[in-house]
Amino acid sequence: MPPSEDIQRYLVGAWRLMTGRRDGIAMLDLSADGFWNSFFAIVVALPALIVGWVGTANELGADPAASASRFSYLLRLALIDLGSWILPLVALAFAAPLAGLRDRFVHYVVATNWASAILSWVMLPAALLRMVTSSGSDLVIVLSLALFALSMALTWRLTNAVIDRGPAMGTAVFAGMFIASVVVLLVLQAAFGIYIPA
Repeated sequence: MPPSEDIQRYLVGAWRLMTGRRDGIAMLDLSADGFWNSFFAIVVALPALIVGWVGTANELGADPAASASRFSYLLRLALIDLGSWILPLVALAFAAPLAGLRDRFVHYVVATNWASAILSWVMLPAALLRMVTSSGSDLVIVLSLALFALSMALTWRLTNAVIDRGPAMGTAVFAGMFIASVVVLLVLQAAFGIYIPA
């Protein structure tokens, strides 16, 4: 795992990119080691992710029709989220050369990994609120939607800053990765038998 001061620099760099400042890319490690080390962002995000998994697992496990324990739900939710984080990046590895983005692939993965850690913490207030109230409460829904919209806006800005090929290409990559993430999420939920109530 990278030293804590390096992690802090990477997070600051990702945040700068999320606010549209292209100079944030200079704060990231784009070497081969930096590429693989960027997946340690999952460890940084883990505490915030666990809160969300626990809240959802508690709701699913409390359903009288539930056929699995809360711990089983928690493990499956973890696999689904981690798959939704990693598998779209694997797909991008194959698509990037076809789209003429081979030279931006490492930049995008490194920046996105560290940004995803930040966004996991951004979404934490909604996950905490969900643990103390019903997930269907108006407050939880409004807060979740607001934070989701914020995370999408920040991700779009990061994508444009990192791809650096103009808004059209940046938006295309953003939309493609968003669709890939949703497809992976739905496929994994079905594969693991997780059906989250609307």
